[in-house]
Amino acid sequence: MKYNILFREDNDTIKERYELAMERITLMEEEKAVGERFVPYFHKAAAFVILIKSVVELVEQDRLSGLSIEEHQALNRKLYTDITGDNYKVSYTNPGYACDQFGEKYGKLLAFVAAELRNIIVYAFEDRRYELTIYLELIIEIYNLLEEEDDFTYKDIRRTVYDFMSDYCDIFMGAYIRELIDTDLSFAKDIIMESDLTDLRYLYLFGEHITENELKTATFLNTLPKEQWKAMADTYTEGYRRGFLANGLELNKKKTVNIRYQLGFERMVSYAIRNFQQMGLTPVIYRANNQAMIKRQHLKIGYHAISPNRQYDYDHRFDIGFFLDKAFMERKLQCARSTLEKLKEKAGLYAGPAVIEVFGEKLFTPEDKSQAMKLDKHQQKLYVDYYREDSMMKLKYMKLQETSFTIISYPVPEIGKNFYEIFNETVKVNTLDNALYQNIQKIIIDALDQGDSIKILGAGKNHTDMTVKLHPLTDAEKETNFENCVADVNIPVGEVFTSPVLKGTKGILHVPKIYLNDLEYKDLELVFEDGRIVSYGCANFTGEERNKSYLKESLLFQQETLPLGEFAIGTNTTAYMMAKKYDIAPQLPILIAEKTGPHFAIGDTCYRMSEDTRVFNPDGKEIIARDNDISILRKTEPEKAYFNCHTDITLPYDEIKEITVVRSDGTFLPIICEAGFVLEGTQLLNEAFDR
Repeated sequence: MKYNILFREDNDTIKERYELAMERITLMEEEKAVGERFVPYFHKAAAFVILIKSVVELVEQDRLSGLSIEEHQALNRKLYTDITGDNYKVSYTNPGYACDQFGEKYGKLLAFVAAELRNIIVYAFEDRRYELTIYLELIIEIYNLLEEEDDFTYKDIRRTVYDFMSDYCDIFMGAYIRELIDTDLSFAKDIIMESDLTDLRYLYLFGEHITENELKTATFLNTLPKEQWKAMADTYTEGYRRGFLANGLELNKKKTVNIRYQLGFERMVSYAIRNFQQMGLTPVIYRANNQAMIKRQHLKIGYHAISPNRQYDYDHRFDIGFFLDKAFMERKLQCARSTLEKLKEKAGLYAGPAVIEVFGEKLFTPEDKSQAMKLDKHQQKLYVDYYREDSMMKLKYMKLQETSFTIISYPVPEIGKNFYEIFNETVKVNTLDNALYQNIQKIIIDALDQGDSIKILGAGKNHTDMTVKLHPLTDAEKETNFENCVADVNIPVGEVFTSPVLKGTKGILHVPKIYLNDLEYKDLELVFEDGRIVSYGCANFTGEERNKSYLKESLLFQQETLPLGEFAIGTNTTAYMMAKKYDIAPQLPILIAEKTGPHFAIGDTCYRMSEDTRVFNPDGKEIIARDNDISILRKTEPEKAYFNCHTDITLPYDEIKEITVVRSDGTFLPIICEAGFVLEGTQLLNEAFDR
């Protein structure tokens, strides 16, 4: 089975350079031409490259798919052993270890180079010889510089890295943009649709780190009757279709859908591909990128396997700092814009992402290493500026205002001995009665629309005390502040949400413990004035500044402040009780967690870049709360309107003392009291608590 024949021409062009580079690095494995302290580093790098050479030969000769399961597993272990388990403690990719060996100056830089070199795994499996070769040439150039080390060598290496990233930015960014929109790049799709999915060897063809999670998930889906994983796919794709209908968007104008998922779910994905094709959509399925130039911190955006080492991901989340300056940012944007311009017809056919999330991994609290690269203040601003410009560019070419999405979640075996039961319960949660919830949520919305603001008070160890200001309704018979959200774009069913008025929204949002964006937060506290964060803190580390830095990097995405983009009340008490029953609440993905209590989202509103599209609830009322004082700037100062993030922070029901509607005349109407729904007609939601 051969993939990506589109790269054959590039492979032929680079063939001689590839062979010369491989020959040079093979010699490097035995040489001691650099200083004694650097010899083990390059010997290890050379051994890794020689291993990659064997993969290239297997792919080139079309022998990879013929390996036995034992041979695949042995190869997979060799490829990832350097960064898994305790091996990472003595890996040159570990900034702490590298700094111990080479000093902080060389250590940080060489740890980055070692981590960046690991991208050639992808290029070997996808038979992309050009990108692979230029990485080999980078290693050779750095090796040559260290053969005669002097006072200028470090600066020479730093400049070499910078020039490499800048010179080849068009190659890397061009490939990245094409993967977003070009259905001709079908590496993952071909594996899914052409493999025998009962033969688990197919998992190793992706080149990802395959664990028991992927193997057991695939095995489990293979044991289910065809009707069940077909029904799972139907729920997923029907949610996507309904998202277009609910938002008044024309699906027939679009031709491509991006499927993002974790390996192991190919049974479901293969049926989803067929469903999408019946809608007239061809999937683009791109890999989560680990390259410093392209990745967004430690986040996995695209198809992927369970991370070999989340501390490794965290240590290298800001490796772009080794070469990020204004000139590089402008070069990166220019390369992306150039590719989008060439492919603008394909870009305009993009319909949006369809995402399968997973949950159940062991909770991760990162070690915050001083040796890991951090962005300085100037780079932080460039980082924010880049993503703002990038989003506006994609809005233009990919017509994001005409797109929709859907997200659904399932557990992975790492969740524990109750995996099968939790999986089946999750399927039930994902297919709850939309009509039932829609009617109950209308009662809640009718009550909320009586308010000038909403008061939210925490209970027990949760000291939340928030006031959320609501938009005034001109005609309550025809308008509403809250969207009645059932299971379309966000599966499962169960929330009502709004974009608050910023002025007058204030207070303290506090959660004793929460898991967001794959990271744990202890005693997270955000203080709001006029809808914006004015101070923040947590208790993950010793020292206030260290905690603030952690939050600014991982929650505020390097921005000085963020607004409250959303307030919602989750109504899925069934999901909440599933989490209680199996003690998995901290492991729930935000997609399910946000339905298990009130939640607050910091960043953009839920209507980001589509605020001018009129949206109506099933009862015919128009949702008028689509904008706030910041998003409205898109009409006058678009560069200030968006933050390119939206992070939901949920308070579980048992941490809620009350959620109360505050009317303009000073009277109150309770929605939730002491963790229970109290409005007439909503008590049915409490039955899950009793069960």
